[in-house]
Amino acid sequence: MTGIALAVTSIRVCSIRDLEVERGRAALIGSEQVALFLLRDGTVHAVSNHDPYSGAHVISRGIVGTKGDAPTVASPMHKQVFDLRTGVCLDTQGKPDARLTVWPVRIDGDDVHLQRPASTGEVA
Repeated sequence: MTGIALAVTSIRVCSIRDLEVERGRAALIGSEQVALFLLRDGTVHAVSNHDPYSGAHVISRGIVGTKGDAPTVASPMHKQVFDLRTGVCLDTQGKPDARLTVWPVRIDGDDVHLQRPASTGEVA
């Protein structure tokens, strides 16, 4: 019998009950830190926890808000504002453009699953 390797398409990270509305939580997926955010409308967003401007893993400690119709998180270090849907920095505070890696989220019952992003790592 030959073995068949199945690619894992998603990984369970936590229960939705482990998340607080508009409060970030950090998770470790392999060697990558991910910041998870539960919004008031019940959606969950996951982005890299690595702040491309400061180099610190602090995005999960950021301030959740909105800019236009975009749900956002502001870095606690230098206050750059990132779109949680795309990872794009909407307010660079005068710094060069950068973005956060976005991890696709799937909710299955009470479980939060993440899929590996198409490309990991910040793009400056």
